[in-house]
Amino acid sequence: MTQGEEPDGTGPSTGEDTAKGTGESTFTVIVAALANLGIAVAKAVAGLVSGSSAMLSEAAHSFADTITEVLLLTALKRSDKPADEDHPLGYGGERYVWALLASVATFVGGAVFSVYDGVHTLVHGEEPGDPLVSYVVLAVAFVLEGFSLRTAVRQVRGEAARFGTAVGRYLRLTPDTTVKAVVMEDSAALVGLLLAAGGLLGGQLTGSGVFDGVASVLIGLLLVYVAWVLGHANAQLLIGRPLPRPMREAVREELLAVEHVAGVLELTTLIQGPEELLVAAKVDFRDGVAAEQVEWACEAAEARLRARFPAIRRVYLDPTPGRGQSRPAESSR
Repeated sequence: MTQGEEPDGTGPSTGEDTAKGTGESTFTVIVAALANLGIAVAKAVAGLVSGSSAMLSEAAHSFADTITEVLLLTALKRSDKPADEDHPLGYGGERYVWALLASVATFVGGAVFSVYDGVHTLVHGEEPGDPLVSYVVLAVAFVLEGFSLRTAVRQVRGEAARFGTAVGRYLRLTPDTTVKAVVMEDSAALVGLLLAAGGLLGGQLTGSGVFDGVASVLIGLLLVYVAWVLGHANAQLLIGRPLPRPMREAVREELLAVEHVAGVLELTTLIQGPEELLVAAKVDFRDGVAAEQVEWACEAAEARLRARFPAIRRVYLDPTPGRGQSRPAESSR
């Protein structure tokens, strides 16, 4: 899913939409970062007071999420720099480098600690303290995480509606991995809060730390899943992901509609960022077309593509003889 995609017959995005989307992404990440920082401190205090490993795991979870949001903000800032002589294709790929590091932070900072702490509790046991503070913190955290998730989901729904696609499909295909990360991390945070509450309640009713340990391990496994999904998505974009098939077919149609174009022999597309798409093609022009006409046809093709898909920033067309055509004989002197 990219800016300007038309999988279900929707119209193209505009430059104003692109700027709005970037601003919304930044706001969404900032809201999540502030919420996670406050929640992390509160959870850590509650975990120390109650002696709950699940609460300490949740504190590690929130601290990891805070670091993740800082890395995502860095990704948004650095990827927005214009192209220069040293980076002629721009800095769009930096977004995915930093977002990949954010998924690593989620794994190392949250998942590893949670699993370790849970296993330690199961093996050595724990002395449960007063769970009241933990319940209060969990309730407040649930409200704050819910607000952060609501902000992210509102943006995702707006983007999905603009592209005329389902929310789930948009989240799966969108190259805006910063918003995808916030949605997944906040959703995991709400589930983690319920697991922590269940661990506390089980320990309170039975006097056993097993429930708390199991809850901590489950929180860790949940974070492993989130880190893997986000890491995989960013790795795909770093390696090089093409435009979705419906959009590639639409690009081919636009090229074939240009005067003097006989065929598109090879089409290569690349997502460089949420609003940065590249198109390169080997194009067969009709026989007998003058060089000047080929030049103007290339200009017309680029104009058509950018008019339909404003996110296409770079178009490279290579005039190439069609298959089966023989090389014209050179005139003898």
